[in-house]
Amino acid sequence: MSLGALAILALVPILTVFLFLVVLKWPAKRAMPLSFLITVLVSLFIWGVPGNQIAAASIRGVTTALEVLLIVFGAILLLNALKESGAIQTIRQGFTDISPDRRIQAIIICWLFGSFIEGASGWGTPAAIIAPLLVAIGFPAMASVVVALIIQSTPVSFGAVGTPILIGVESGLGESALVRETAASLGLTYDAYIRSIGGEVAIIHGLVGLFIPIFMVTMLTTFFGKNRSITEGLAVWPFAIFAGLAFTIPYALVANILGPEFPSLFGGLIGLAIVVPAAKRGFLVPKNVWDFDKKENWNPEWIGRLKVSNEKVGRRVSPFMAWLPYIIVGVILVLTRVNSLPFGDWLKVVKINVTELFGTTISFSSTPLHLPGSILIFVSIIVYFLHRMKPEEYKSAVKESFGTVVSAAPALLFAVPMVQVFLNSGVNSSGFESMPIVLAESVSILLGDNWPAVAPAIGALGAFVAGSNTISNMMFSLFQFGVADNIGVTGSTVVALQAVGGAAGNMICVHNVVAASAAAGLLGKEGLIIRKTIIPTFFYVFLAGGIGFVFLNGFGFNLGTLMVAIVLLGVVYAFTQGSKKRKELDENRRVA
Repeated sequence: MSLGALAILALVPILTVFLFLVVLKWPAKRAMPLSFLITVLVSLFIWGVPGNQIAAASIRGVTTALEVLLIVFGAILLLNALKESGAIQTIRQGFTDISPDRRIQAIIICWLFGSFIEGASGWGTPAAIIAPLLVAIGFPAMASVVVALIIQSTPVSFGAVGTPILIGVESGLGESALVRETAASLGLTYDAYIRSIGGEVAIIHGLVGLFIPIFMVTMLTTFFGKNRSITEGLAVWPFAIFAGLAFTIPYALVANILGPEFPSLFGGLIGLAIVVPAAKRGFLVPKNVWDFDKKENWNPEWIGRLKVSNEKVGRRVSPFMAWLPYIIVGVILVLTRVNSLPFGDWLKVVKINVTELFGTTISFSSTPLHLPGSILIFVSIIVYFLHRMKPEEYKSAVKESFGTVVSAAPALLFAVPMVQVFLNSGVNSSGFESMPIVLAESVSILLGDNWPAVAPAIGALGAFVAGSNTISNMMFSLFQFGVADNIGVTGSTVVALQAVGGAAGNMICVHNVVAASAAAGLLGKEGLIIRKTIIPTFFYVFLAGGIGFVFLNGFGFNLGTLMVAIVLLGVVYAFTQGSKKRKELDENRRVA
């Protein structure tokens, strides 16, 4: 069978997901079981994957899905506990005091606070925490999920204290003598070479991620605003770029000076320290305040099951005490993820380890106490005592959270096993490479020297199917390095493009979408959400590909320069239109 025909067959599992979720708009709980079945059939009858390999991959997927569900449960439980205690009302008022403008709130909560949480935990935890928090302060559920997913991009490569680089890229390249020889020729140890790749990743992310805050608020006003206006989002571009720089500059510096462990963590914290006081003082904030239309005018598709009452509870929670649980979450996540500290090892004492499942090479392990979900549950218990909650209030929070997770379970319990079957299709009787490698090889042959322009898209594809930047990097890093060597360009840069694309793919990966939707109480709308988040994903991989091509080939009459020029011209035009809209709104405000 030709490579092209094989690539088309390898695309079938991915195309079924897009068909059912995005085109037909089926809910994930209906689409993913059928997608799983089709993937199994392709694996069995075309790739010749043994039944025990498929069963082992499926079981591994189920365990991962259960871990994701634990994170969702913990995130919702913490929010519901804060809701029952009255802390959410304080948090809502706190953001109003910073700025009543929903665009500013979205930038601060998603871009900065979300990046800090990503740096500490990874696992899609930021979207699971941020989405319900936005609902609680008055955002439509669908808008909350979309903007929470959009920030699952720039900070992701350094999520969970650098795991996608230190584990994903390092293990992906580690078996190659060519990579080690390349490092030695540059006078670098293998570890130093991996860290240098992390530095390149941060620079490319910084150049693309600079535009994510403005992209996020523009999506907010275009799809969820009363006037469905793109220019109402663009009007806030000076503040959005300021917030972008407040994160990306320290982020890139930390990555290149300290290494891959802390760029997202420090970038988020430094950005918050700069942007929040500036927003309070009105620095670059539009005078015209933007808000959603009245709730009764919202599209019913935007509204989820998560309800937050505006009625005051009997107790008053101070701003510090209201935010303290999230501060505790961040501190515990950091302390338990830094390898030089003993706290993570304490939580890893309880370990479930399975090797050679069903006689295959597939193994998995889980440290349930070390998972972000367990930490979120633990902090919700702290809230019970900290905010002096009544037993029936906490019981109500647990019951509501459990009901939401049960509703999300069917989709995840088929989505993640489908991914594992797809990834583990390399063990077969046909002699074919695994499905993702077949896809990547066919594209590389088709594009030849233009490969760097699409290298991020391969990373995004890996994250879409695997649900993880780390797994995408493990799967494709060595392949990307090999293609770079074949076409005579710098391997580290092409691997960096892989890692950047792998981060961007988190905006559309099914299990992140399901998890964030479940946390916001919005189930069955996953396809509609992917239709929206695929727009910033395309922007991200397109601009990253152009930048990477220019890094490798220089500016000139080439594909990369054309790609970068298209984006820059679009940005200049967009900012011009945004400035006009801002002046128009300010003038209308003065007249009124």
